[in-house]
Amino acid sequence: MSLTTVILIVVLVLACAYAVSLYNGLVRLKHGVSKAWSNIDVLLKQRHDELPKLVETCKQYMQYEASTLERVIAARSAVASAREQHDVGALGKAESGLRAGLGQLFALAENYPELKANQSFQHLQQRISGLENAIADRRELYNESVNLNNVRIEQFPDLIIARLFNFGAAELLVFSEAEKADVDIRSLFN
Repeated sequence: MSLTTVILIVVLVLACAYAVSLYNGLVRLKHGVSKAWSNIDVLLKQRHDELPKLVETCKQYMQYEASTLERVIAARSAVASAREQHDVGALGKAESGLRAGLGQLFALAENYPELKANQSFQHLQQRISGLENAIADRRELYNESVNLNNVRIEQFPDLIIARLFNFGAAELLVFSEAEKADVDIRSLFN
């Protein structure tokens, strides 16, 4: 065997090892996105299960606020539908609606001292607020995972492996402009 043949074999082996390394890195990123989505999904499911309890507790005190309660229930359904379909775009919109409804519900609760004093309401409000914070943290992690994945599949030479094995871009979880706008606290208490 000549020196040229040995060098050629070594170069081919190194090229194959490099391609395998790139492929494995892309697989790791793809599964990182899936894992981050699953973490969000768990928290959304927990919140989904808590919201009917909150609405039921509020119904006992807030007979005149039916439209607010109905908005929360409708938004809950929209979030559940988007979550089940893994539709990140629809989830962002539905989350905006749900957060607005919950914000209004908690603000209206200020007008009902008996409701605010109810231990069940206090517990549910704290539980949902805690879940909201956890969901926000997981969203940040999800979007970071998506960003890493999307950047990597567009970089050379990863791009070659990504196209060859159909690695696709993932969708960022984004929110409406209303979700990102400053909250007008005065309007919540009027």
